[in-house]
Amino acid sequence: MKSAIYNGPFDIVITEREKPSCGPRDVLLRNLHAGICGSDVAVYRHGPGAHQILAGEEFGHEVVSEVAEVGPEVTELAVGDRVYPYPLLVKGDPGRAGCIGGFSEYILVPDCRLGEQVFAVDRRIPTPVAGLIEPFTVAHRAVRRCRPRRGENAVVFGAGTIGIGAAVALKSFGVEQVMVVDLAGLRLGKAAGLGFETCNSLSQDVQERAAEVFGEVTTLLGTFPDVDIYVEAAGADELLGTIQKMAKPGARIGAVAVHPKPVPVDLVRLAYGEQEIIGPGGYRPEDVLDVMQIMADGSFDLASIITHTFELDRIVEAIETAGDRERALHVAIAY
Repeated sequence: MKSAIYNGPFDIVITEREKPSCGPRDVLLRNLHAGICGSDVAVYRHGPGAHQILAGEEFGHEVVSEVAEVGPEVTELAVGDRVYPYPLLVKGDPGRAGCIGGFSEYILVPDCRLGEQVFAVDRRIPTPVAGLIEPFTVAHRAVRRCRPRRGENAVVFGAGTIGIGAAVALKSFGVEQVMVVDLAGLRLGKAAGLGFETCNSLSQDVQERAAEVFGEVTTLLGTFPDVDIYVEAAGADELLGTIQKMAKPGARIGAVAVHPKPVPVDLVRLAYGEQEIIGPGGYRPEDVLDVMQIMADGSFDLASIITHTFELDRIVEAIETAGDRERALHVAIAY
């Protein structure tokens, strides 16, 4: 099989490896569609850092696959079934969550159990959209942790795959209005096409635009946009400070973006403004099931955010394209 191997910054090679074979309770998956994660771009440029991608290993973790072989003791799956490999458990080691082999032609799942290592994908979900399950579960978990309530308002910073996923999740939880903020016109156009309000922070004042969209509330601490939830999915170090300054008392801030170094927190605003800064904690099986239900319902044209598709042999070009915010949103490998 062909396999992309990450060796370090700017060093990815396609190699030929022996296709794995199944043990009695194992399942062999043939990959169908694999997304380029922001973490893949980061490790390509800078090295692993905080990301769970190992030098000298297969990598890729945003993937949808089909069953190619099953061991003789496997009864819950059959050849041809389409599945989502759950990165935390699919290889039996959560430390390999970033390098499960999404950029290889096959993945071996040891001691495979349906609903744990892999999840059956609803037939109503197109394969390219199913390739978005993993990043959307990250976003869904971040939103769930912010305790959204019906009728609330929210702002998402970042119109990448995670940001779009967060906006979709917010609407699925009943949030009334969602505004997406970014610098890239292409990405904001995709967000607007999905029905979200947008703000280009290069040319618009975010606080003024939020006040225009959501109205304002006046409190003892001043006047603020009437926004209940903020999601930071862009990763710019200054954004947390920007959000804290514009957040009304009682606002919840979901910090889903991965920062390579510590970011300052305004503890005075946190205390006196009754703000909450909430970490998402990855994802859980309930998030996988919720995201697949949203995708199966088809209320959002999620395929529209896939701007580029490459063959595996062009993995380096795919990763470099994914890092170009001005001309790409979600970039994928199609097998």
